[in-house]
Amino acid sequence: MQRLLIVLLAAVDAVVAAAIGLAALLAPLTVIWAVAFGPRADWGSLWPSAATLWQFGHGVPLAVALPDALVRTMGLDPSAARFALSVPPLLLLGFTALFAARSGRRAALAGSWPTGVLSGTAVFAAISAAVALTGGLGVLRVALWAAILFPPLVFLCGALAGAVATAWSEGDGGIVDRVQDALDRRPAWAHVPGDVVRGAAAAVTGVVGVAGLAVAAAALLRGGQMVALFEALRTDGLGVVVIGLAQLAYLPTLVAWAVAWIAGPGFAIGAGTAVSPTGTVLGVVPGVPLLGLVPDSSSSWALIVVLVPIGAGAFAGWLLRSRQVSAGFEASFGSRAVTAVGVAVLAAGVGALLAALSRGSLGPGRLAVAGPEPGPVALALGLEVLVGAAILLLAPRRHGAAPGEGLDGAGDGDRAGGDAVGPVRVDRADVTADGGLRAPG
Repeated sequence: MQRLLIVLLAAVDAVVAAAIGLAALLAPLTVIWAVAFGPRADWGSLWPSAATLWQFGHGVPLAVALPDALVRTMGLDPSAARFALSVPPLLLLGFTALFAARSGRRAALAGSWPTGVLSGTAVFAAISAAVALTGGLGVLRVALWAAILFPPLVFLCGALAGAVATAWSEGDGGIVDRVQDALDRRPAWAHVPGDVVRGAAAAVTGVVGVAGLAVAAAALLRGGQMVALFEALRTDGLGVVVIGLAQLAYLPTLVAWAVAWIAGPGFAIGAGTAVSPTGTVLGVVPGVPLLGLVPDSSSSWALIVVLVPIGAGAFAGWLLRSRQVSAGFEASFGSRAVTAVGVAVLAAGVGALLAALSRGSLGPGRLAVAGPEPGPVALALGLEVLVGAAILLLAPRRHGAAPGEGLDGAGDGDRAGGDAVGPVRVDRADVTADGGLRAPG
């Protein structure tokens, strides 16, 4: 495919990704404006509101400054009139990253992924700058540099991930192929980078999947608390719709908190609070219905959840060892040890990234601390995945079994490091009287 066509397709992908995200905010906001304000609606503030929320959905922190008149009317403490809001709804960020990964994959299949990634990111950066310069509210303010930088950074990371993963498996005739050629000069270690990424993806997918199931189970078990919090808000139908849409956008954030809880360190909802398998200490929690899913107590049996990351690591190790067996070779102990450590380190990095994206400030005062700490989550998740992966990757295989039997079976060819030796036929005439073999000739 011609390079100009790749540039144009990547640019179209960036425009579509930004347009869908903005339209997903503008459409409900337009309905809300029309229903809530009617003919007196200030339509001039519709676009700045959508632009600010789009930036916030890509991780841009908001500085909230409530008007003095509103503070006096509601009887609020003046010290609570200004605060930061920096725990983003990860739904929009995840959509942009996934759409960018699709764009990067297409560019890699077209044969020039660096051009596609750079052009798509440049177009998305231009759109982000236009949104930052034309949007902005008096109540919700953002730093201009963050509003311009953060959204294209999300697109760049997604596009790079999709492009490099595709180029590694399909080839690109460029940078990735040269890296693979350099690895092929050491065949005993050539498989390690691919196995590390593949194993980490399996382990992280397992942990995130269980975290999603945990959130779904909490919605079933603690649905009454959510309903009670909804009723306590005493909102009308429009308010219920607005709160429901906002909570839907925050579901991925809650899944990231569940990952931290499963790993062990847990998360906080305010300074001095902790929600973890080892114990739960909560003060006054904001009356947000979604926070009704957070457990208000813990049991010693909850510590069993740390087996989930260990099991995910074991699954990753089993997957990699099975691929080796199916390919008919047995990697050296050293390369398997490096693979296990690499899987754990990469999984820890993903855990730290999820924690960093889902933490920040939820409001004034003690609510300035919310979400998990990246360091403890990375350490705990990495060690747990390492234990599981090492068990399956470093365990000795049973000798004498066929290569296709599984992780604990190895063929004679694997055992000897060469061609397998078949059974030897011995004629009865060659056996001596004492049971030995008669020498030939």
